[in-house]
Parts: sequence; structure tokens; C-alpha cells
Amino acid sequence: QVHLVESGGGSVQAGGSLRLSCAASKGTLSLYSMGWFRQTEGKEREFVATFARFGWITYEDSVKGRFTISRDNAKNTVYLQMNSLKPEDTAVYYCAADRKNTDRPSEYWGQGTQVAVSS
Repeated sequence: QVHLVESGGGSVQAGGSLRLSCAASKGTLSLYSMGWFRQTEGKEREFVATFARFGWITYEDSVKGRFTISRDNAKNTVYLQMNSLKPEDTAVYYCAADRKNTDRPSEYWGQGTQVAVSS
């Protein structure tokens, strides 16, 4: 079983940057597909970015060119670098892991980290 802990959220003005981290205290993340999702109140959780187990990367259209997902296997951590942030990026961001090679990991979830972007 994988235990995921997100960090790095906060408040930033539009145009600013944040880097989210997802660290695993159990499990080896290089053996999992890893993804970032986000959710705002009253809406369903939506896909943001994925780093599949076998290496391919996918992004939701609205974050392409602004967000970058990466993984540091030595640190057992996955990152989401978010640049040129917009108010519509405001959400709770969740990290997910999956033993399947998938672009929609959903087997394990972190507790979430809040991102707030002001205009």
C-alpha cells in the first residue's frame, strides 16, 4: 500500500508560480503511474496531469504549457510545477497513484493541498 502526502499549496497572485510535491512514505513511486487531480467545491474531481508508470505524460488542455509534472525516483516524490497561474486554477489538488500503467491513476490518494490564485 502507498501512503501519499502532498505539500506546496498556498496563496498566490495571478501569473505566479507554485510547486506541489507528493511524497510517498510507503511504496516505490517508480513502480506506479502518478497523477495530479483538482477539485473545487461543488464540482467533480478533474484530471490535471499524469506521469504513467511506463513513462508517458499527459496534461489536461487548460494547463498545457503552464504546468509540468515530474518525478524524482531517488526522493520517491512527484512534483507539479505550476506557472502562469490563473484564478480558475484555484482548487484542492490531489496526488494519485496506481499500479496499473494508466493515464488516470486512482488506486491511492493523498489528502490534498489547497491552491488559491487571486486576480
